[in-house]
Amino acid sequence: MSKIGVIPIQVPTSVQVTIVKDKVNIKGKEGELHFDLPRVLELNQQGDKLILQAKNEGLPAGRQGKKTKSVHGLYRQLIFNAVKGVETLWSKKLEVIGTGFNVKMQGEDIILKLGYSHPVVFKKTDNIKFQVEGNNKIAVLGFDKQLVGQVAYQIKMLKKPDIYKGKGIRYLGEVIKLKPGKKVKAAAGSSA
Repeated sequence: MSKIGVIPIQVPTSVQVTIVKDKVNIKGKEGELHFDLPRVLELNQQGDKLILQAKNEGLPAGRQGKKTKSVHGLYRQLIFNAVKGVETLWSKKLEVIGTGFNVKMQGEDIILKLGYSHPVVFKKTDNIKFQVEGNNKIAVLGFDKQLVGQVAYQIKMLKKPDIYKGKGIRYLGEVIKLKPGKKVKAAAGSSA
């Protein structure tokens, strides 16, 4: 039995959950998500709670049992994230660091100046919203947690942080260990 999989999922009143055999539809004010459950799992709604159960609870713990436990916990968390996301949007924040580096909105797209000879245009993705705070912070918002993380990562990869100065795009609050430059190494070597 999965420790995470057995935790019931609280469903807010504004979220509708429809279960037809192994198909789950979760609809809220922010959007709608669909899931196909694996054959080994069964989802039941009891009042305002969703309970995910493994169909083969009685099987001995073996290779198939471990796989069922991991799938049980995974799908419980995916359904929980969907229920939470259609109620309140998921968010990932990025910051652009560097002299002359900035970001601004143009319609629903974002324009990034990252030290290249041209500005980089990142087009709007379906079910994703962008917000720009100041001229160096980007918020990626959406009801699908996985898609929010994927789009935030794609933006980050436009200009990975430099290992010597730290210039580039990073997650808000991310700490990057900087390498010492040649001057620091040379000074340390001559004093020894």
